Amino acid sequence: MENRLRLLYSLQRIDSEHDDIRDLKGDLPQRVANLEQQLSEKESILRSLQDQSKTSVLRRDEHDLEIAAQREKIEKYKSQQFDVKTNKQYDALTREIEFSQERIDTLQREIDVLEGRAKLAKDDQELLKPEIEALRNELKERIEELEVVNAEHEEEELKLQHEREKIVVQIAKADIRTYERIRQAKEGIAVVPVRRNACGGCFKRVPPQTMQELRKNAQLMTCEHCGRILVSDGIVEAVAAQK
Repeated sequence: MENRLRLLYSLQRIDSEHDDIRDLKGDLPQRVANLEQQLSEKESILRSLQDQSKTSVLRRDEHDLEIAAQREKIEKYKSQQFDVKTNKQYDALTREIEFSQERIDTLQREIDVLEGRAKLAKDDQELLKPEIEALRNELKERIEELEVVNAEHEEEELKLQHEREKIVVQIAKADIRTYERIRQAKEGIAVVPVRRNACGGCFKRVPPQTMQELRKNAQLMTCEHCGRILVSDGIVEAVAAQK
């Protein structure tokens, strides 16, 4: 049991040191992540607008070709009207001319809509491009800042990670789950020493009976107020000596 407590307290010390390094980085990692997300969203919108412009232009060109074809039909039908022999044939060609003209009118209205849509998409692109450029520049600056900070602590972080891995494999999975649950709930501090008969986490008084049992290092005990795992001075001293 004593070794079990030593391992948990050692793990807490390593995680606390790593948390301190993370705090030194401030909000830079989160700012970089936020900027990357914003940039990704803006670039996705830009691509959508570009696709919309391209599609509108392609459809407009298709309509232009169809309008030209319908006009050729009208000219052909008009010329054929001079050669017809009956009113029925003449009326049939007239209906074809009217149908083609109606189709031209419909296509022209659609062209107007497509051109308006393409213009709006282009205007939105022009507004969006400076925003994207500004985000790219800011993201580049923040990444460079973060790389400098990471480089300053890279060796220390790798050392801590290596030490953590060596300790974790020695701890029972159930203890790891308990530790991580408390750590998540208590702002990163799951294992604390008792100082002057008070919990090192919430600073509430530890009952005398608990203190007596704690000094035996014979069981895993938690603070009755905050739920953190308590360790005795003996465990703290033993871990410090190992360090």
